[in-house]
Amino acid sequence: MGKIVIDPVTRIEGHLKIECVIENGAVKDARATGNLFRGLELILRGRDPRDAQVIAQRICGVCPQSHGIAATLNLDSAFGIADKIPDNGRIIRNLIHGAHVIQDHILHFYHLAALDYVNVADVAAYSGNDSQLNSVKDFIQRGALEPFMPRYEGDYRLPPEANQQCVAHYVKALEMRRIGHEAVSIFSGKVPHSVGVVPGGVTSVPTVDNIMAYIWKIKILQDFVNNVYIPDVLAVAKAYGDYAGIGVGCKNLLSYGMYDLDGKSPDYATRERLFKQGTIGADLRPGALDTSKITEQVKHSWYEDATSGLHPSSGDTRPQAGKSGAYSWSKAPRYDGKVYEVGPLARVAVTYAKGDPRMKEMVDGALKALNATPAALFSVLGRHLARALSAKYIVDNLEGWALSLKPGQPAYVEYELPEEASGMGIIEGSRGALGHWIEIKNKKIANYQAVVPTTWNVSPMDDKGQHGPIEQALIGAKVKDEKNPFEVVRIIRSFDPCIACAVHCVTPKGRDLGQYRVV
Repeated sequence: MGKIVIDPVTRIEGHLKIECVIENGAVKDARATGNLFRGLELILRGRDPRDAQVIAQRICGVCPQSHGIAATLNLDSAFGIADKIPDNGRIIRNLIHGAHVIQDHILHFYHLAALDYVNVADVAAYSGNDSQLNSVKDFIQRGALEPFMPRYEGDYRLPPEANQQCVAHYVKALEMRRIGHEAVSIFSGKVPHSVGVVPGGVTSVPTVDNIMAYIWKIKILQDFVNNVYIPDVLAVAKAYGDYAGIGVGCKNLLSYGMYDLDGKSPDYATRERLFKQGTIGADLRPGALDTSKITEQVKHSWYEDATSGLHPSSGDTRPQAGKSGAYSWSKAPRYDGKVYEVGPLARVAVTYAKGDPRMKEMVDGALKALNATPAALFSVLGRHLARALSAKYIVDNLEGWALSLKPGQPAYVEYELPEEASGMGIIEGSRGALGHWIEIKNKKIANYQAVVPTTWNVSPMDDKGQHGPIEQALIGAKVKDEKNPFEVVRIIRSFDPCIACAVHCVTPKGRDLGQYRVV
């Protein structure tokens, strides 16, 4: 019996430690460890509630727009104005969040995951005139292989020409991310950490100029998603077809829904959204979302046991470093006491299962191209495919939303800060179900809890000993070489874990973690 320890898992957001026990060439047990403590909930206590929209964005530098909007919906809910946001405000929030998520999905496939399947070394033999590929070729010949190295050596299956083309797209994807950020900043003011989304709506009134500037950038992203991203994902899926049955996981999927299509209902759990709210299991039968079934358990997390099993609205954050039997700073969110995976696969599958005609057309078309059944969605390739389809579904809707804005009309509604109130803001971040909860007393934040996507996916065992989604996806996986476990990292990265969201680092004694020189 052997043991694989990967610490940190590279090419993800933040640091994650994975331990796998290997027996007879397969993973017998797995543990996922978030090594840093997140203290944002404690930082928010006692502050003006309106600070939450600003501070909560600092939970993550990768998804600040998602946290900013979740926090803002949370405050809208607490302030009693969730159903009073002008359509312009609702639509502009969608436009900001839409452009953000598209560039984030591009980031994940090309810069964080594709190098597990694409052999960049084939660019050394490139003899064409593509300036970007020749730059990478010069890069390789100088022996400077970062950021492509180090890596585990995988069973690379794409032909040399396909590998070279994917590397060219890797470089092109950097430009697409810039354009995506520029589109976000048209209405949000800047990236990261938007100043454009606030309780009551947004800070900008749409004009013909900023609508057209936004659409121009979105059309560039749409062309890349449809003609580069989707074909590349399908090419990888065809070459690595066995990964449609690897990394299956818990087969329970949860989505909060994404992009409000109507703001008239104050209940985010039932409001009409582009991506639907709900749950599904292996049978693809949809279930309604009931947020009262959400709890966070901490038996195997470094938090006091007395805080285990609480709903986020009454959740408590009491760190207990070194607790016996614990192995992560991540809590273990559960829905109705069961393990649920969140992410693009969940929101695509829930929307598909609920019969959305456009989503059914996209998913069925992709599965037909791969000669696969819906069961293949529960896998490493299923997660990559769902992320690409999620990007396409979003980008294909953004132009229409932008054209529905009414220039010069209000995008904001006034409100009064309540003496006492509670709220909930739920959306889908790039990596899945994101929820913020707030309790206000004496016009101050009495309690704040954020349950983020990676906390769901990277969770340790819960009070019943149930492994988290990534742990379950790893258990049973075949590993050919314990010293070169490329199968393990492919499974992990298919979830796109973001430890920056799930945990954070604080230094109560003021100890320096490092020094940086800004030039």
